[in-house]
Amino acid sequence: MDYQEDIQEETSSNAIVVQFNKIKNIYRYYVDKSTPHIKGRWAGLGVAIILFLLRVIYAQGWYVVCYALGIFLLNQFLAFLTPKFDVSLQQDEANKELEAGERSEEFRPFIRRLPEFKFWYNSARATFISIILSFFRIFDLPVFWPILLAYFILLFFLTMRRQIQHMIKYNYIPLDIGKKKYTKSSK
Repeated sequence: MDYQEDIQEETSSNAIVVQFNKIKNIYRYYVDKSTPHIKGRWAGLGVAIILFLLRVIYAQGWYVVCYALGIFLLNQFLAFLTPKFDVSLQQDEANKELEAGERSEEFRPFIRRLPEFKFWYNSARATFISIILSFFRIFDLPVFWPILLAYFILLFFLTMRRQIQHMIKYNYIPLDIGKKKYTKSSK
């Protein structure tokens, strides 16, 4: 009798695993299809963030969840702006090459620590998790929200000031704003 119960339990758990894998594959399929649609993905994320903020404002709650989402998004943004490799070490290497007379003028592209797609994907997941958390009263912790807002604004300006100083010191621009765009010339 125990053997038959084990087989029946194993088949039911296999059915659950099979359904879970189907859902996971469908999810991955649509995430992969969204990859080339950069503007659409970011617009969708913007809409989701606005919906979450409207929910927080109208429900007058879940300020801690909102604060946690803000800190997470700030952390993701800083990782997006930061180069993957330490710029100060690269500059030291370039100075040594210059002193040795071996300076090569090779192009070194800016490689992000956090690629754009992962930045969007992590931010979208965190936003949707925050929206889901806002439906459960257990996550609506009583806090004085103006202090959280003031602390977030202070944290944002201090970290961004430090990041901008780093960008100026090591002369790199992580965004495409103001960079030359080369196109094919028609001859």
